[in-house]
Amino acid sequence: MLTINLIREKKEFLIERLKIKNFNAEEIINRILLLDSSRREIQSKTDLMQGEMNRISKEIGSLMKDGKRDEADAAKEKTYSLKEEIKSLSDKLIPIDNELRNELIRLPNIPHESVAPGFGADDNIIIREGGVIAVLPDGALPHWDLIKKFDIIDFELGIKLTGAGFPVYKGKGAKLQRALISFFLDEGEKAGYAELMPPILVNEDSGFGTGQLPDKEGQMYHATLDNFYLVPTAEVPVTNVYRDVILNAEMLPIKNIAYTPCFRREAGSWGAHVRGLNRLHQFDKVEIVRIAHPDHSYESLEEMVSHVENLVSKLGLPYRILRLCGGDMSFTSALTYDFEVWSAAQKRWLEVSSVSNFESFQANRLKCRFKEKGEKQTRLVHTLNGSALALPRIVAALLENNQTESGIKIPEVLIPYTGFDLIN
Repeated sequence: MLTINLIREKKEFLIERLKIKNFNAEEIINRILLLDSSRREIQSKTDLMQGEMNRISKEIGSLMKDGKRDEADAAKEKTYSLKEEIKSLSDKLIPIDNELRNELIRLPNIPHESVAPGFGADDNIIIREGGVIAVLPDGALPHWDLIKKFDIIDFELGIKLTGAGFPVYKGKGAKLQRALISFFLDEGEKAGYAELMPPILVNEDSGFGTGQLPDKEGQMYHATLDNFYLVPTAEVPVTNVYRDVILNAEMLPIKNIAYTPCFRREAGSWGAHVRGLNRLHQFDKVEIVRIAHPDHSYESLEEMVSHVENLVSKLGLPYRILRLCGGDMSFTSALTYDFEVWSAAQKRWLEVSSVSNFESFQANRLKCRFKEKGEKQTRLVHTLNGSALALPRIVAALLENNQTESGIKIPEVLIPYTGFDLIN
């Protein structure tokens, strides 16, 4: 959520920058400023009356001591009158505050200066590429056929137990999942990320804090009886650890890593682009989260990008890194890099990670601040997160790119975790 001070001070700048996200903010911003003006006017009157009431209240004791009962009674009547007026003003302020908040949460985050205009994936900018694209033997299969051939993932059984988009991992498929999760967590620990194991159900405040609510409630599974939401990503519970917290500057950056299953209701239409593991309702993901000093958050972002790049490199997957254009960015992001890996049998790039800097946008919702040593004033932190990594499409690419006549080769870095070097 953008701060009201920023909107007051940089109205025209914000309107122009949000056009990069193809968002026309002028009407909303004008409405916000009008509501803010009304709110400040009422608050100013309230403060004056409160000050006057406090002054008169102090005088009442002196008047009573001096035996000036009539004057004291008149002063008391004045305070009663002021209380009523203050209450009346407060009653007017509540709906204005609510409407102001509702308008503020409609504004997306400002894109970073490096974000290019554009409307979708075709306008994203490739930053760099790595790895070698595999040349597959004749008769190579896409992963949805490979998993049946080797009986390692069962979609039909998942439909029986739950529904479409909830696969059952079996045998070496289950071990491969567990191996990847452990590998990603261990690599995160080596890079200085402290592991958390958060709940996979969160409350409404947590969903609001990271921007999933009220924007994406249709994509989240909702346990209505308790009003809890299943997490779409570990970003939500981990970032909310720091909701309503004031940190010391010396603690920054805070680096956390967490594995959770993730749940998303929207799974797209049928077709090759969403077949098999390409898009699921439930999937496993390891997430990295940083709480950073505003002066150093873009250094943190580059470090996170390097960390994810290291992971895909160690897995031997061809990859490319894209800087998202304004039209392809999330509501909350200021700058996002996407990682894609090459799926040799599908002959297409698969997104496996998004690494984003939200600057102070989430922090303002979370009320997460920090204080420099020796200073009383607090400032909003910057929050960042990234997939490190999401498993389904990583597994799809590993299966397809490493298929041979004798079976599917396991990347060397995973063998200590799997206990086998071949799926056959």
